[in-house]
Amino acid sequence: MTRKTLRRPREPGGAGRPTTVFVAGCFNRVHNAHVRMLRWARALGDRLVVVLAHDAHNHKPNAVPAAQRLRRLRALGLADKVCVGSAGSFARRLRAERPDILVLGYDQRLPDAETAAAARELGVRVTALPWNPGKEEHHACQYLLS
Repeated sequence: MTRKTLRRPREPGGAGRPTTVFVAGCFNRVHNAHVRMLRWARALGDRLVVVLAHDAHNHKPNAVPAAQRLRRLRALGLADKVCVGSAGSFARRLRAERPDILVLGYDQRLPDAETAAAARELGVRVTALPWNPGKEEHHACQYLLS
C-alpha cells in the first residue's frame, strides 16, 4: 500500500466546509426505524446525502422501483440530496459525493473491497448506528406517495 491509501480520516467539515454525511440503502418500505436512523445520521453533520440502491442491486422480496423509492425519501425532507446509486459501483458514488462520514445501519457493512479502499483513500469515517425499534411501523410517506 502506498502512503496515499493509508491517509488518516480527515476532520469532519475541515477547513470551514460543512460536514457531509452519506447514507445508503434500499429503503423499499420506509419504516420508523429508517426515519430514526436518518435523523441520527443528519445530526452527525451539516449535510445529509442519501443514496438509494440501484434497481440492479435491490434483490429484496417485494422490491420497489427506484423512482418510487426516490419520491418517498425526498418527501420525508430529511436529506439535502437523495439520489439513486450506480448500477456498477458503490465506490463510484462515494467518490463523487466525497462525504466526511459514511453511516451504516446496524445490519449493514461495506459492500466490497473497492468501497473500503475508496473510504480509506478519501479519509471517510465509517460508523455504524445501533439497532432501534420501529421496523414494523411503516412511515406514512410510503402510503401517501405509492
